[in-house]
Amino acid sequence: MFWQTKKLGDKNYFEILGSGIDKFEGEKSYLSTSSIEKNIIKTPEGKITYQERPSRANMQPRLNSVWFARMKDTIKVYSFTKENKDEINKYILSTGFAGVLCNTNKVLPKYVEKIFLSKWFNGFKNALASDKAIQKSLNNEDIINIKIPLPPLSEQQKIVYILDSIQDAIRTQEKIIEKTKELNKSMMADLFKYGGPSFRKGRKLKKTEIGEIPENWEVVTIKNIGEVVTGTTPSTLVKDYWNGDIPFVTPTDITKKYVENTERYISQKGLQKARLLPKDSILVTCIASIGKISITPKPCISNQQINAIICKENIDNEYIYYVMNHMSDRLKMWAGQTTSPIVKKSLFEKFILPLPKDKNEQREIAEILQTIDQKIEIEQKKKALYEELFRTMLNKLMTGEIRVDNLKL
Repeated sequence: MFWQTKKLGDKNYFEILGSGIDKFEGEKSYLSTSSIEKNIIKTPEGKITYQERPSRANMQPRLNSVWFARMKDTIKVYSFTKENKDEINKYILSTGFAGVLCNTNKVLPKYVEKIFLSKWFNGFKNALASDKAIQKSLNNEDIINIKIPLPPLSEQQKIVYILDSIQDAIRTQEKIIEKTKELNKSMMADLFKYGGPSFRKGRKLKKTEIGEIPENWEVVTIKNIGEVVTGTTPSTLVKDYWNGDIPFVTPTDITKKYVENTERYISQKGLQKARLLPKDSILVTCIASIGKISITPKPCISNQQINAIICKENIDNEYIYYVMNHMSDRLKMWAGQTTSPIVKKSLFEKFILPLPKDKNEQREIAEILQTIDQKIEIEQKKKALYEELFRTMLNKLMTGEIRVDNLKL
């Protein structure tokens, strides 16, 4: 380490903020630790008044203060600086946060924010976390003894500039992804109402129980488009049923269009106790977390929380994937408003959806939506690269492995 280190308890540089808030009129927004994602406010916990507020809503924002979640394995950081000083009177924070006030003649709050985001700091925080509470967390006595690296103010500024530039790129990617997802949603609504662009000329619409669709389309049940198979789980007590090479799909494995990996695999012996689903089956979660949908790229077995659709020859399976995604909210309503919603096979088979008679139109719709999906995937990969760059640069800058003292900004 090339730089001096200073304890957070060093009053020449920092002040650890205690609990207690200033009396205020009207309402303010309450920030719990769940309100913050990394160093961005996502959703405030709600509105509070001074008289009526949770007991934990008791930390007062201050200009040039930086806050981090006290809990182990929790990276939540937020700072109040001159750039967002209007927020100081807008928010009250939870006692789940620790607040550090910075002497700006020696320390940049945004630099401290980056320290609190770093792998180095959070590893140290986790090691110090107390066992006194139900959830391991730091108290102020722990915090005052934490030492952080403190380069000259000019170098702090350059470190902040570099890391903020990368985070700006990440936020730009997030906006692109959000806009593309909105396009995908509006395109689905258009395609499942008016049909494929090549088939629209002279076409009229008709009203159905699921909304307007092209006049020459059908409203069909899932049973009309293929065989429905409810999954099963071979006994976990029989070791010979497991650790083979046949993917065993559970709802946690359904995260993307195609099932990429599964946590567990079935053996050939285990296959005797379950139905093997062919490649390109549509998998739909139908218990608890209803409406997660994937396609299996190779033969697999699914558990009992999943209904699989094995499509008929005249049905494009990717069209079914997209139309089921478009109608996932309706499928959740189909399950009913209960504490443990479920769409059993007999009910799932009766679920209705719009279907073009011409498989070529089904394919055209699927290809349009697939193009948008690919765009989203490309932008998500770019975001992941920026996030990895941020983590790498954050670690190297915080440890002095990369120096920026000679960098001209």
